[in-house]
Order: sequence, then structure tokens, then C-alpha cells
Amino acid sequence: MRRIKLLEVRSELGAGTRGASLGIDALKVACLNKGSDYFRRFNSVAIPDQNHVLFEKNHFPKAKHIDSIYTVQKGIASTVEQTLRFGEFPLVLAGDHSNASATIAGIKAAYPHKTLGVVWVDAHADIHSPYTTPSGNMHGMPLAISLGDDNRPCQRNHPEPETEFFWQKLKNLGEPGPKIAPEHLVYIVVRDTEHEEDAIIERLGIKNYKLDEVKAKGTRQVAREVYERLRFCDLVYVSFDVDSLDSRFSKGTGTPVVDGLNVEEAISLCRALLDNDRVVCFEMVEINPTLDNMNTMATNAFDILEAATDAIQNRLRLEEVVSR
Repeated sequence: MRRIKLLEVRSELGAGTRGASLGIDALKVACLNKGSDYFRRFNSVAIPDQNHVLFEKNHFPKAKHIDSIYTVQKGIASTVEQTLRFGEFPLVLAGDHSNASATIAGIKAAYPHKTLGVVWVDAHADIHSPYTTPSGNMHGMPLAISLGDDNRPCQRNHPEPETEFFWQKLKNLGEPGPKIAPEHLVYIVVRDTEHEEDAIIERLGIKNYKLDEVKAKGTRQVAREVYERLRFCDLVYVSFDVDSLDSRFSKGTGTPVVDGLNVEEAISLCRALLDNDRVVCFEMVEINPTLDNMNTMATNAFDILEAATDAIQNRLRLEEVVSR
């Protein structure tokens, strides 16, 4: 990989509150206010969304707008796959977190014979399925899609056949079947979960670095331990939801939660995680300026994005020098 390519995904179909589609533009406003040339330095592509269907009646109460989400995710997965095949690093800026399962599908489509690890920096586990969801919002489901696990032991819902049809299509997007194994998923600062999620996390043995552990060990040590856990993975994808930040710093997101990272910790964590030659994709999601004051969330997120991008670029430059 020689260069970064920005993939702009404005879909917010999976969110419970409206406005995440404006997150990318909020980042651009923060960039302008800082006097940065960030969005001039990289090639970018906007992936088509289906946000207009939010004005129409939802026919899938246990997986809202799943038919349109499937259409969007096909475009995301294809673009991620193509970007990787062209030797570029996809840096994804997305609306809601449901889009992440398509990013994972695209990585696996580009590298079908490679083992993928996922680092999920988030306040939420996002491991519900239509069979367990309390809300029907699909930004709480991307990891269930990627793991191919419906968590049937905790079933509380009986989705309609049409929902089940599109759910299976999403699980088989790109390469058929599960995209990741539970032992290749690591959570960082997940702290707002339902009992169905707690049950599947325990059943699958998924590690979660809680805030106290991150503070005690420091972000560098946590990153070292993460990569030791993912030592059998050929590739790694890092997904950063801005609600991983403490709610003091993250009013401008759909589901802020107390007891999260501060901005400096998030910057340090992203730098440490992205300073690894197995990372092939980074994604930032869930900025919602309609819930914010003075664009604070996007301003904080842009500082994190710049630091993350610098870490990626430094590594890509080193790889280029070594390959000569």
C-alpha cells in the first residue's frame, strides 16, 4: 500500500436518531476551522446512500430498513475491495456503525485467504441480531453479521421471513459465511450493553479492555496486548466509534455514554493501534452534528482523525522505503 484513499459513506439508515449523515461534512467544517488542508491531500470517493428511504415507511421492525441497508452495503464492500486491490489504504468516514460490516466484507473479499482481526473501539458491543435486538436499529448489529452468529440462545424476537432473507444476504456479502472468528475480535472501552450481548460476549470469550484497564496499563501496552491476542491474524481492521469518548466530549453522537476515553487518550490509542503493519483499514463513525453544540464532537474527532492518519502515513512511508 502506497497511499490513503478516503471513502465517504453518508448512510445513516442503521441509526436510531437522525443526523449521522452530516458527520463527514461536520468533519470538513472542523478541518476548515483549523486551517488544515486534510481533505485536499487525499483522493476520495463518495459511496451512494439510500437515506431518502427514511421518509418512507419502514417494513422491517426487527431490522429497520434492512433492504436498503443491503443495497448500500453492497456498494461499500465493493469499493473497499477495489481500493485494497489497487494497493491503496481505505480510510472510511461513515455515518452510522452498521456500515462497518460491509467494510469487513470488502476486506475479506479482497483477501479471501487471509485471517482478519478486528479492533472495535466503541461504547457499545454492536453484536445484536434481529432475533435479540431491543430497538431494531441496525447500527447495533454489524458484528453479529461479521461473526455470522444470530445469538439464538438469547432469542427474544421472531423476525418476518423478509427480514431473515435480507439478514442472510448481509451475512453472505462478499465472501459467503462468517468473516471473522470470535477470538479475532477485541473490544476497547465497550461499556453499554444489554444482557443478550453480555451473554454472547461471555459465550464467545471476546476480550473487552474496559476503561480502568486502559488507564492502568496505558494505550501503548493495551495495543501491544491487542496485537498479541491477534498474533494469528494476517490483517487487522480498526473501527473507531466516536462514542468511545466520554460523554463530556461526545455530545454530538447518537448514543453518548459516560466513563469513556478523553480526547488525548483516544489520540494515543489510535496512534498505537495504527502503528502496525498488519492494519489495512481504519474507520471512524457516528458523528452527529445535529445533537452537538459548536461542532465540538467533529472538532475533537478531527483531531483524532489527523493523528490516526499521520500514524498510517508514517507506516506506509516506512514500508515504501523498506520495499525499495
